[in-house]
Amino acid sequence: MKKRGILTLVVIFGGLFLGLLIFIGVLVAAFSPDGFGATGDRIGIVEVDGVIMDSKKTIEDLRRFQKDDSIKGVVVRVDSGGGAVAPSQEIYYAIRALKEVKPVVVSMGTVAASGGYYIACGADTIFSNPGTITGSIGVITQFFNVEGLVQRFDLEVHTVASGDFKDAGSPFKPFAPEDEAVFSSLVEDVHRQFVEDIADCRDMAVDEVAPLADGRVFTGRQAMSHNLVDEMGSLRDAIDYLAGQTGLDDPPVVYPPEERMGLLGDLLQVAVRSSATEVREQTKPRVLYQYTGPQ
Repeated sequence: MKKRGILTLVVIFGGLFLGLLIFIGVLVAAFSPDGFGATGDRIGIVEVDGVIMDSKKTIEDLRRFQKDDSIKGVVVRVDSGGGAVAPSQEIYYAIRALKEVKPVVVSMGTVAASGGYYIACGADTIFSNPGTITGSIGVITQFFNVEGLVQRFDLEVHTVASGDFKDAGSPFKPFAPEDEAVFSSLVEDVHRQFVEDIADCRDMAVDEVAPLADGRVFTGRQAMSHNLVDEMGSLRDAIDYLAGQTGLDDPPVVYPPEERMGLLGDLLQVAVRSSATEVREQTKPRVLYQYTGPQ
């Protein structure tokens, strides 16, 4: 009997606590100065941060903004030193598809190099800070060899492959000249794709891009002198420029929704945001509106 009473109290107080969280969430959504649920013409911002190994979330964000008629233009904030080839290409082509529908501006952060620069080339206009590290137009693949360690510890590795090159690059065998020829051909072809896409988007000849595509990095100011970027400026400058391009006067900006953490997580996140007034002021225009458009 006592156990049943304790269980009843737990259920009652748990329900009251959940109800309180829901009330706080509704209250914050209604009165928060962040303007949750704001409507009207807006500018979208999509961030590409860190090593580029997957394109799924970024492409979803770009397509979401592409379908939303209230998003009049998109700023892609790139702060990445690059990553894998395929996801970089996928994001690049998604940006090109988006700019067929509405203007797209890239804002470069601390670094936008290699795959990060590849992505930037898809936009209508590229903004860079003078000290941004960009360029690094090149492709690299590396292999390591542990034959010496295997022999030292008296280990044996048995490999069964279906063809002469199936185990090319294996760390357990010498990197033969034939293997190097195969991977050199692969790297050269990917590099060629990179150069051709830059030439296409920057309205340059392949022969103009090639001397810049030896893997070197540039400052933003150097990149501008080589026609690799268009304007010097910050994220705020990129937003203001896009506002002018779209004919909007001081438009609100909106970021895509973050990964859902469940109802309780969402409510707690809203409650934390509502109390972080100083943080909001310091991070403008980053925290302005929560996205409420098409999913």
